[in-house]
Amino acid sequence: MALSPLNQRRWRNFRRNGRAFWSLWLFLVLFVTSLFAEFIANDKPIIVQYRGDFYYPIFDFYPETAFGGDFKTEAVYRDPEVQCLIVTGGLELCFDDPEALIEDAADGEIEGEAIEKGWMIWPIIPYSYDTSVDRLGAAPLPPGEGNLLGTDDTKRDVMARVIYGFRLSVLFTLIVTALASLLGIAAGAVQGYFGGWLDLIFQRLIEIWSATPQLYVIIIMFAVLGRSFWLLVFITVLFGWTALVGVVRAEFLRARNLEYVRAAKALGVSNTKIMFRHMLPNAMVATLTMLPFIVTGTIALLASLDFLGFGLPASAPSLGELTLQAKQNLQAPWLAFTAFTTFAVMLSLLVFIFEGVRDAFDPRKTFQ
Repeated sequence: MALSPLNQRRWRNFRRNGRAFWSLWLFLVLFVTSLFAEFIANDKPIIVQYRGDFYYPIFDFYPETAFGGDFKTEAVYRDPEVQCLIVTGGLELCFDDPEALIEDAADGEIEGEAIEKGWMIWPIIPYSYDTSVDRLGAAPLPPGEGNLLGTDDTKRDVMARVIYGFRLSVLFTLIVTALASLLGIAAGAVQGYFGGWLDLIFQRLIEIWSATPQLYVIIIMFAVLGRSFWLLVFITVLFGWTALVGVVRAEFLRARNLEYVRAAKALGVSNTKIMFRHMLPNAMVATLTMLPFIVTGTIALLASLDFLGFGLPASAPSLGELTLQAKQNLQAPWLAFTAFTTFAVMLSLLVFIFEGVRDAFDPRKTFQ
């Protein structure tokens, strides 16, 4: 679908802003990469070939018995016995000395007899965000031996948790920002366009609602309903939509008496069309000015809640929880360095992008 001439000018203005344009591309690369986190960091192989059949453990559940084992529970693919069963085609000798058999099966034979050799393709990082690393020493362990960023205080790979945590933080922020913006723009547009008693009542209700302590509400609801990602999204949107109301309301109060609005009313155009087709585009610059603050505030809120222990479950790959571990383990500087670098890169890229979007929508630059 072709862009309108106005949007084409906006896109050209955005591309001229090199910092914003390249920040967008870098952020997209990082975010799209994190969407495939299960293929990058996982304790399950991507593909297993066993006796001529292909298995995909990332997508499906396979019991150990599917590979010649004894248990009907899910196969532990990092277990040497399970790996031996897959490589040797299910030989019972794997229960005696699996590691030696894996080496002997490299040429497709064991003790001179041919076997149905299988194989596995592993992710680049053979650990998921909740996998305990098999390394000697007291946790947290420094970088090395397959852990590029070391481990945390429960021997979980930091690199894997950063990849999953980055995806979680960005998805949480995008969902909350989109929903809160829709509600805030709609409420501000209604208040500013109609004004009068409707505006007065809405303003008093917003003032009362804004005074409600969000942290206590989160603690109470988590205690009653349990911690979950979508419950935290709901609560954050419930309190975050008021951020845009004042800006949108002020723009609509200013614009409702302008000539083009009066002309539209005289022509019989509906209120909804006037508000969202004619007035809202002129209020977008002021609205977009607030988005960087909403985005960074949402990321900071999630990290703060996890840091305080009132956010997502402890097992979730949270950047805030990583920051807490950095505070509790000052003898492990790699934790603090990783947390700081991740937040700095993520917040900087998002701020640069939204600054570029704001400038691109600025009428003073669009019509130059």
